Amino acid sequence: MTGHPVSRRLTLGVIGAAAFAGRTLAQGGGDPLPSWRPGARRDAILRFVAEVTRDGGPGFVPPAERIAAFDNDGTLWVEQPLYVQFIFILDRVRALAPRNPAWRDDPVFRAAIDGDLRAATAGGTAGLLRLAGAAQSGLSPEAFQGVVAEWLAGARDRRWGRPYTALVYQPMLELLAFLRANGFTTFIVSGGGVDFIRAFAEPVYGVPPHQVIGTTFALRTGDQDGRVTLTREPQIDFVDDGAGKPVGISRHIGRRPIAAFGNSDGDYEMLRFVTEGPGPRFGMIVHHDDAEREYAYDRDSHVGRLSRAMDEAPDRGWQLVSMRDDWSRIFPG
Repeated sequence: MTGHPVSRRLTLGVIGAAAFAGRTLAQGGGDPLPSWRPGARRDAILRFVAEVTRDGGPGFVPPAERIAAFDNDGTLWVEQPLYVQFIFILDRVRALAPRNPAWRDDPVFRAAIDGDLRAATAGGTAGLLRLAGAAQSGLSPEAFQGVVAEWLAGARDRRWGRPYTALVYQPMLELLAFLRANGFTTFIVSGGGVDFIRAFAEPVYGVPPHQVIGTTFALRTGDQDGRVTLTREPQIDFVDDGAGKPVGISRHIGRRPIAAFGNSDGDYEMLRFVTEGPGPRFGMIVHHDDAEREYAYDRDSHVGRLSRAMDEAPDRGWQLVSMRDDWSRIFPG
């Protein structure tokens, strides 16, 4: 799609300078984590990286095995008040509605078209999956990523009036860059759609498409003008959330990461899978407890619920990061 490269450059312009600055600090010998306040969480990160990179040390891990897995929603960027991908789906349904007049006969679709969020979600998971399938099917993966990139270039968060790609967490950008500067390969392991995330992961996070694992839609193979084609179908064929995350990691990477970063109970199984392996391991949970600079939520939230993972974090040795106390800044710029 013609707008895709342009949109990617626009996205990169929003956030790329901050990510590049983090990489430069990590590689140039300055403070690799300038947005992390001094304290136990920052020290734990530095101590772990020093341990696994100390050649000849008892905890040394070869670069090929230095793999870190990051959740996306709520771990790398804002997920409140709704997941960004769900906002995209609602906008996409409204955009496609004139070409699909029969949608108005369906209460769930009619509510989505009219912007009635309560009614649109009243159909539960089944209704949301129908919306997702209708909004995100019928295109090749590349064409769909182009649609996503174009949308991200123009969409704005209502609270901050900024692009969603500007509402990424500066401390996590620094952490990604710091790990890569120390020989880690960073993967995104998200419950979000894999092609949705691949549309922006490289310019925003420095994570290339082949290092993104996510929920997938079925693909149909075809032949058009003598070329093999792939088309996204409305049906989801793999959900990369909860217990699905270790499965996605095993299928896609083929090697257990040594570090995992999440923020909700949807990351619980991934955190366990990663930290229960042999040798040095690191697990970290981002706790949203800063209502002034971002949001405060955990056990009772409909998005990014954090309860079991938070309760078990101390006994499992997972670092529980306070956005309020451990981060000196939240967003870039």
